[in-house]
Amino acid sequence: MSASLTLAAILATAGALQLMANLGYDDALSRFDDTLADTRLTLADVEALTDELRTTSDTATLLVESDSGVLADPGANETLRASVAAADDTAASAEELLTEPMPEAEAKPIVFWELFGAAEELDVEVEGLRTLDSELSEESPGIASATDDVTADGLALVESAATAASAFEAVHLSAKNDDVIALRDAATTAAGTSVLDDTAVSSFIALQDAAGQVVAGEKTELAEKAGPLQGTRLEIEAFARSLAPGVLLEFDWNTIVNGAGYNGSMGGLTTWWWDEPDRALIELSNSVAEQWPGDRSKALVAHEVGHAISVKCEEMYDSSTQDSIEKWATAWAISKGFTDDANGVWAYGYPPQSYIDAAAGCR
Repeated sequence: MSASLTLAAILATAGALQLMANLGYDDALSRFDDTLADTRLTLADVEALTDELRTTSDTATLLVESDSGVLADPGANETLRASVAAADDTAASAEELLTEPMPEAEAKPIVFWELFGAAEELDVEVEGLRTLDSELSEESPGIASATDDVTADGLALVESAATAASAFEAVHLSAKNDDVIALRDAATTAAGTSVLDDTAVSSFIALQDAAGQVVAGEKTELAEKAGPLQGTRLEIEAFARSLAPGVLLEFDWNTIVNGAGYNGSMGGLTTWWWDEPDRALIELSNSVAEQWPGDRSKALVAHEVGHAISVKCEEMYDSSTQDSIEKWATAWAISKGFTDDANGVWAYGYPPQSYIDAAAGCR
């Protein structure tokens, strides 16, 4: 073969290799670009899920740290702590993968022998990307599940506090009405929590603050009632509450009430509100406690409760005049069986039978 023919064969072979190398490289680069794009999408999804988990976990941590133990179930607190710890482990595992550096394709070589080598390197990168994509995809369900667990356990902690508010109120009967109403409102807000976010934390803290105020207010009230008559006063308050279930009652005690309290006289005064919830403030003279459990004391207390319970029976009587208001309270005391004239008869006269009949329906 002549030298010219040999050279031509070499050039043809080199040209074929160059073309093959170019095409092979382009195919490898296309696979690399597609796989890189897919992996970046998976990474972005996992990153978003992990960020959500971290945010949820941080919120749950705030709940745990703000739990004063006054209302929330300790078991719910422990469960949430465990969920947060597990979530942190899950997030840390995902974040290790999220920090894996993404490869970049080098500039395309020119000569065929470099193109073949570069194509092989791209295929190696593709395999690495596919492995990373698979590992990231496997993390997603665990991250989502951890977020759901923390959310559910966080909401359960808030709910446990809201549910406990009613029983808490029941053991703090001497709390002030306004404080009890604030507790009820805070419990209602907390019970309506459906998303674990800053609002959930705020409602949880507000509920605990309200519970703390109930305790503080009750301490103040009990301090004001301290002394030899305290036990009797509390017994009378319990008696009054038993006559008006569903009405929120607060009590004040003084030497003179409504101009009475000395020389064996007894005084009572009730302030009530027509708004929600049903509530009233009853003020009694110390002499009511001093003469307890006499029929006169019970009858007078029943008269005052007749005023208080009228918030439940607004449409049953005419509240436009003071005489009608007092006749109603007297009639109510009579309808409950308190016949001593301290029931209001002595001060306001005997009420019409129609009032007594109507009052009998107010319970």
